[in-house]
Amino acid sequence: MTQDAESFLSRAWLRRGPTATALWPLSLVFQSIAGSRRVLYRAGVLHAARLPVPVVVVGNIFVGGTGKTPLTIWLVQELRRAGFVPGVISRGYGGKSAAPAEVLASSAPEQAGDEPVLIARRAQCPVVVGRRRVEAARSLLARHPEVNVIVSDDGLQHYALARDVEIVLCDERGNGNGLLLPAGPLREPPSRPRDFTVYNAARPPAGAPSDAYRMQLVADAAYCLSAPSNTLPLHALASGGQRIAAAAGIGNPSRFFAMLRAAGLAVDEHPLADHYDFTDNPFARIDADIILITEKDAVKCTRIDTINRDPRIRVVPVTARIDRALAERIVEKCRGRPTA
Repeated sequence: MTQDAESFLSRAWLRRGPTATALWPLSLVFQSIAGSRRVLYRAGVLHAARLPVPVVVVGNIFVGGTGKTPLTIWLVQELRRAGFVPGVISRGYGGKSAAPAEVLASSAPEQAGDEPVLIARRAQCPVVVGRRRVEAARSLLARHPEVNVIVSDDGLQHYALARDVEIVLCDERGNGNGLLLPAGPLREPPSRPRDFTVYNAARPPAGAPSDAYRMQLVADAAYCLSAPSNTLPLHALASGGQRIAAAAGIGNPSRFFAMLRAAGLAVDEHPLADHYDFTDNPFARIDADIILITEKDAVKCTRIDTINRDPRIRVVPVTARIDRALAERIVEKCRGRPTA
């Protein structure tokens, strides 16, 4: 899908206009298929594999990026703080491995996917990608028998893997127009059961339950892509009088730009398609003294010499901040799960 098509659908999915009305009959078909599959798993007609360790799924019903990767990294760190040995499984968007494959901090993103590589770097835990979550999870446990809890990055709709905790993440867009694909942005109805809801926004979006937890993404510094030890606080960039651009190939680039503006930076915004591959160097066309990019994009950019050598490019790491009470409740559920 082109970036123009993505932008058109993103706008159409926020209201019930002509496009949503025209596609509504198809969304009923999608809802029927998705609902039937969910019912078959819950009734036991389709088998869900239960692993010998707790499984926590981080996902969203809104298609596209809502901030799952920072939430996954935060959760791994909190589980480790509580005494668990966590591991992560992921689909690995764009990765070429059909069979389960372990992801290291040095893995190629074109093989493993950009987000799993970022998780391996930041969370410093075992990570395995695979098209089938059950196979990926079993492979992870075989490779790392010390792991005693698995976090599934995405996979909310992969019911073949039984789970002990489900976390649904949303952002400021909430449930959009409330319709399922393709008339709206939802993979499942807003009423879908879950254990916890987290919203990645300044305030609870429409439709968020009253007990939802806020996730705040914060950044205070930027490091040079070609020399990571060269780090500057964001406030120093804001007071430097330089022309600053920002580019983001994530699911919701406007969130990255808003975070930079909140840090006092005036930036020229350059949104890119989610999972942009950078085979066409977009930075060559940007007239700026500094170009700020996301960590997710940096995973790919460091492997492209012409981009990696560009001294203007700086990477802005983000950290998730969430009420510690959420971690305590997740840990409680993991410790209380029945033995498989």
